[in-house]
Amino acid sequence: MTHPDPPTAVEVHHPQALALLRTAPLVPVQPGPPPTVQSIVLPDGRVVTGYTLTPAPAPTPVEKRPAISRTAVNIALGGIGFAAVCGGLVLLTSFIAALTAFITQLIILAAVIFGGWLAVQIFGTTGRGEGGTTVNIRKAVIKRSHFHG
Repeated sequence: MTHPDPPTAVEVHHPQALALLRTAPLVPVQPGPPPTVQSIVLPDGRVVTGYTLTPAPAPTPVEKRPAISRTAVNIALGGIGFAAVCGGLVLLTSFIAALTAFITQLIILAAVIFGGWLAVQIFGTTGRGEGGTTVNIRKAVIKRSHFHG
């Protein structure tokens, strides 16, 4: 049994520069040798060609900033807290003054209502004859400041 397609020779293609119609602006390039081209043959016979990768340069270390003083942080936080507390104290004193005025008005209202009820109980007439003596004077004669009945 023969294979339908006999194996062919592997061709290696090297990249070539393309001719551009317009000229691109020139970018300054560090002088150095041209990059090398590397080809890899895969197990199935395909060839992968590309440029070798150069490792990226290590980043420059960032300068360490001086640490902020803990005392300065505590003073700043204390100032912020004091400002917040002052606003709260103003609101608290206003609330206490309003509550005191409200309670005073309730006490005065209770005294007026209770006083009115008490006055009606003492000075009011019921008309039913409870707790008092009713005297009917018809033909009474009053002589010399004496009552003769």
